Amino acid sequence: MEEVLHSLNNIKSMEVIDISTGSKMGFIKDLVVDCNNYKVISILLPNQKIGWFSKKNDIEIPWEQISKIGLDVILVDYKDISNNED
Repeated sequence: MEEVLHSLNNIKSMEVIDISTGSKMGFIKDLVVDCNNYKVISILLPNQKIGWFSKKNDIEIPWEQISKIGLDVILVDYKDISNNED
């Protein structure tokens, strides 16, 4: 199988879709990178819950939850762990 390489600008223009719900999550805002091991740790998406009393935290998706990077979309199996934090 041939390895496919993507540039950062190309990845940031792809829409992220959650395969467990089929919902569109948005576009990648930034990447978290481990510079010592040259490895992407996670992707950051802007939080879509914007209101008067909501926090504007980014959604962080670990790299291990990315199922597939296609030609124009990124499929993730996102499990929201923030619901368990109190």
